[in-house]
Amino acid sequence: MKRSILSLLPFLATLTHTASPPALPAWQFNLKAESSGVVAVESVVVSPNFAIFFNRASNDPLQINGHSAWGALFNLKTAEVTALDVATNSFCAGGAFLSNGTMASIGGDELGFPGNPAIKPGNQAIRLFAPCASPTGDGCTVFEDPNLILLEKRWYPSAIRIFDGSLIIVGGMHVESTFNNIDPENSIEFFPRKEQTVRPSPFLVRSLPANLFPRLFALPDGKVFMIANDQSIIYDVETGTETPLPDIPNGVRITNPIDGSAILLPLSPPDFTPEVLVCGGSDIDDRIPAEQLSSQFPASSQCSRITLTPEGITKGWEVDHMLSNRTLHELVHLPNGQILVANGAATGFAGIASVRDPVGNSNADHAVLVPELYTPSAELGGRFSNAGMPSAEIARVYHSSITLTPQGNFLIAGSNPNRESNITGPGVKFPSEFRVQTLDPPYMFVERPKILSTPERLAFDSEVTVPIFLPDFLSHDDAKIQVSLMDLGFSTHGFHAGARLVFMDATISKDKKSLTFVTPPNGRVYPPGPATVFLTVDDVSSEGAWVMMGSGNAPPTLE
Repeated sequence: MKRSILSLLPFLATLTHTASPPALPAWQFNLKAESSGVVAVESVVVSPNFAIFFNRASNDPLQINGHSAWGALFNLKTAEVTALDVATNSFCAGGAFLSNGTMASIGGDELGFPGNPAIKPGNQAIRLFAPCASPTGDGCTVFEDPNLILLEKRWYPSAIRIFDGSLIIVGGMHVESTFNNIDPENSIEFFPRKEQTVRPSPFLVRSLPANLFPRLFALPDGKVFMIANDQSIIYDVETGTETPLPDIPNGVRITNPIDGSAILLPLSPPDFTPEVLVCGGSDIDDRIPAEQLSSQFPASSQCSRITLTPEGITKGWEVDHMLSNRTLHELVHLPNGQILVANGAATGFAGIASVRDPVGNSNADHAVLVPELYTPSAELGGRFSNAGMPSAEIARVYHSSITLTPQGNFLIAGSNPNRESNITGPGVKFPSEFRVQTLDPPYMFVERPKILSTPERLAFDSEVTVPIFLPDFLSHDDAKIQVSLMDLGFSTHGFHAGARLVFMDATISKDKKSLTFVTPPNGRVYPPGPATVFLTVDDVSSEGAWVMMGSGNAPPTLE
């Protein structure tokens, strides 16, 4: 009898302590789909239900109009893939959202592909995807006007949304190159256009030859922080002036073809002090010709962080290290303010068969399969951890992408260091990768908070109250509450362009049924446009609520 009573004790404990927090499981990789249809060189979440993947015009399996597609609409809930009818070559394009919620894909490849004779050059193209609320994707499509083009041809440009809801477009080159930027477009322009000529950039000239896909961040004062190669500046959009800042320490370079990654750390009230983190890349001398480099040259583990205030700039970069060397990886926000480090390789460079001893066609080798977490508030030396992190098992090297989804997990796809789709060729260690994974944080496996409804539009500098649901184990009065306003960004080539997290002051009502938060003061702190609101309680995050921050007007707009 005594034995029977003892055997019931664990069960009785669950009855008497129903409000106890559950033991969170570990992070998990899960196979979401066997095929993305096209290699996801670029990925961007465009609604609560869909992401878009872009590739080059190639020989991918997804078909449209009698040829391979190079754009695809991916259903985040069902994993179904629908081909998009894209006219111009979107290979290695940039992209971002406008203030009215339209996603713009910027630039691309000048070349066509023999199997797609109808392909048009993409390096001056602007592809638009208007907001589409259809839960099935019906009617959701890419729009291209041959008269709506960039002022200059741009392959490997970067674009982000700025304070008036328009896009600043920086850098790139005119024609294809096998490695470095040999025919550069060292200029800045805007979409919609602000001038009829481009703005020359001495910064881009100085940062040659490894300055493709410069890393750009809209600062809360309206200026733009830029990194290319190992150099950085603050660019004043309104005056057109560049202010040089300290170089990244120890000669570490982070822009293509020496791909490190960079991210704007979360902005918090009341001061919204901006800090930028850059990780990985290589300390190789950028004057060394590609044919003298090797796929076995180690990437860097260095991370550098700078506070973009006068005092922080004077102090310069603070150096830290990841747990592994990485190139071709990406840094992505979690709703609680941590940073996920995922994908990439431990040696080599970006590009295809252009360095000594490529691995098949890959300029990089030794895929890094285990992600890491960076906690910005932790003490220096203790900010990185991979405890409880699984192995991806699928190599994600050159031409891979990752993005946070409104569901709260990470969508991971792509990887293709080959000239076209090559799945089973001889000696191909890193084939064209069509499998789609999710990386699911522990909160995906427990009962989560819910934001039950939100207004479609949120005004700046306003107090908003919304209904919520809290599980019992998160309903205690001393719970840690975080409400994040996030731009989920545009992922390609180791950079999440436009990605942004702004924390908002928030309180939960005494009855635990409503949440009140205060939106950012203006469009400089969060550029007007689409956003996703997450509620996180004790590090358990809700699904995101898709909203429009600001009026939803077309750019330029200040509300």
